Formats: sequence, C-alpha cells, structure tokens
Amino acid sequence: MKTRIILALLFVTLLVAPATLAQDAVTITFWHTYNEISPENETLTDVLIPMFEEEHPGISVESVPYPYDGFRQALLTSAAGGEGPDLVRLDIIWSPEFAEQGILMNLSDALPDFDELAANVFEGPLSTNMYEGSYYGLPLDTNTRILVYNPALMETAPETIDDFAAMCDSLPEDTYLFSDGGTYGWAILPWIWSFGGDVTDEAMTTATGYVNGEATVAAVQFLADMVQSGCFSDGFIGSGIDTWGSFFGGTLVSMLEGPWFYPTLEGQYPDFETGAALMPAGDGGHISVVGGENVVVMASTNHPEEALEFLRFTQSDVYQLEMSKVGQLTVLSTLIEDEYFTDHPYYGMFLEQLQTAQARTPVPAYNDIETVLGDAAHLVLRGEMDAQEAMDLAAEEIDALLAGN
Repeated sequence: MKTRIILALLFVTLLVAPATLAQDAVTITFWHTYNEISPENETLTDVLIPMFEEEHPGISVESVPYPYDGFRQALLTSAAGGEGPDLVRLDIIWSPEFAEQGILMNLSDALPDFDELAANVFEGPLSTNMYEGSYYGLPLDTNTRILVYNPALMETAPETIDDFAAMCDSLPEDTYLFSDGGTYGWAILPWIWSFGGDVTDEAMTTATGYVNGEATVAAVQFLADMVQSGCFSDGFIGSGIDTWGSFFGGTLVSMLEGPWFYPTLEGQYPDFETGAALMPAGDGGHISVVGGENVVVMASTNHPEEALEFLRFTQSDVYQLEMSKVGQLTVLSTLIEDEYFTDHPYYGMFLEQLQTAQARTPVPAYNDIETVLGDAAHLVLRGEMDAQEAMDLAAEEIDALLAGN
C-alpha cells in the first residue's frame, strides 16, 4: 500500500512539475529599431537570444522591432500608461531626456557590478548615459566618424588642421578639399572639439565662456573661411551637393564618415581606393563625435532581475563580437586587441578614433541646444554674422535651455 502511495505521488509530481516550471518562466520584452529583415535583427533573434535563453532556461526574450520614426513617441506613450518593454535599445541622444522623466532604471543603484561593467566600455559612449551624477544605461553599440580620403588626390593624410588647410593651395580645379551636409552637431562638433573648444562646461551647466569662447569661435570662423574661399564645399550651408557622388566622382578629396561607408564602397565601388585617418588635430587633439545606441531598463519593468541579466549579456564579449560582425561596432575597449578587430579591414581606425571621441552634450535639452548652435554657425558660414557675435547670442540661448527656461 505504501509503495502505491509513493508511486502515485511521484506520478502527480511529474505531471505538475512541467506546469510549475512553465508558470515560473519569465518573458521579458526587448524593443529596438533593427529592421526585421536586417542582418542585425537576424543575429539578435537567431543567434544571441537563443544563446542567452539556453544559459538562462527560466527566461525568455521577446524581440520587438520598431521603425525609427515614431519609436521615441511609442516609448513615451507606453511609459505614460505604465506599460511597455522591459529593455530598450535607445538612441544615445534620448537617454538624458528619458532619465529626466523618471522612466529609466538607475543602473548605478540597481547593478552591484555596474562599476565593473562601466570600466570595460569606451568613455565617450558611456557618458551619454549619465544624468545628474548617475547612469541610466550602458552603451550597446557605437560608431564615430573618421577622415576618409581619396589617395589619388591626397597622397598623405593630414596630421593637423593646419596641414589640412595648407592643402587648399594645391587643389585641382573644380575640386573641394572637404564637404559635409550641414551645421548640425554631428558635422561641426568634431571641428569645435579638435580646436579645443566646447559647447558647455564639463558639468553642463553653462555655455557662456565655452560655446562663445576663443577656441569655439575660431573653429566656426575656420569653417566659414574654408567654405567662403571655396576650399570646402557649401554643402555645410545647404547647397545640396551629393557628398558621396562627388567623392566617388573624383571632385571631392575627403569627408568624415562612419563604418557604414565601407559596405557601400565594397558593394558599389570595389575598385575605388580610399585612405583613412583620424580627424585632423588642433589644440584639442584628434576629436570626433560619438554615435550609437544604449541599452536601458525601463523603470516600469515587472521583471527587473531578469531584465538586468539580459542587459549584462549585451555587455559580454560574445554578444559584442557577434553584433560587430553585422556592423554594430563594439563598445568594449577591452576587445580592441581581439584578432577580429586587429585583422579587420577597416574597424581598426574607428576603434582608435573612439579612444578620444566625445558625445554630443548629453542633457535633456540637447535637441534644442543643437538647433541654436547649428543656426548660429549657419549664419557665420553664410557670411551674415560675425562669429563672435553669433556665438555670444548662442551662449545666451543655450544657458537658458540648460537652466530649463
């Protein structure tokens, strides 16, 4: 009789155990803007998520792709309703704004090993996650811009901005030394920083003395001189010049570009030779701009431990290497000596540039600040306002934005 009871209990246990495990399993959602049919999304869903789930049998990850247009509003709307994802791949320029609104988890407090994770990544991408002294995310992927040039028109890459400017005197007729597409931060900040200037102080509390300081004014005036002399193209002020078309057509010597340039080069212009170099240096050094995305955990998550575990996974060597293979450049400074990168045909220069690349002012009001900066620089490059006067006015407006007015 006793044996029958034991067998019956074992039978019931076997029936109930799978159901109990199913009830204990947790599903976390990860929202991102990878195109559904992109290599990035395929790597995430077919390689990395299955790898994570195998190592964490109690956690399932639901990947939810969104188009970039409307993504920011979808996140804000879901957060306002107390719903939405557990984790998000977030554009770096949105991180401070979302942190200010209280919808992101403070990782400095939530992760006991945060300092260890943060020590492994490039400083520029990491800085985009800071708000009021705490970190609300970690870098997920990154990029920067380097000087890409045509060696048939430029035998040696310029080391300094002065070297670069001196090349104006030997340009072939109807050829531009350099071009960019506007006066937004992505285009002009590398020049401002490399000149030794900045938009605000280090604490990001004031622009006066910085955006209208001597070095920043000199950088803006330099760009104006180059455009007005015809050495740089007037694409900076909206001429509509086709930068890539001019480069491949042989009438543009150089441009600042990111890693996305090379797949196009290989696919459409396989025989076109190019050179690559760091941003030419001024008094501030070889400084370029940081792009990319962060990974954040929403404060509203019902599964914080599981979400944090997946976030840790995104910072692993295997995750970063697999995503780098499909164009999502690693954020781990600890990986730059890995043979994948040392043997890579073009990632090396980008990783070197990332050692000094800086983030666009990571404050909630950045988009408005960039508008003010770009408008002021545009007036100077068009010759409609003195550089010092324009940047003095910009300093007043940016100070008001930093103060929340």
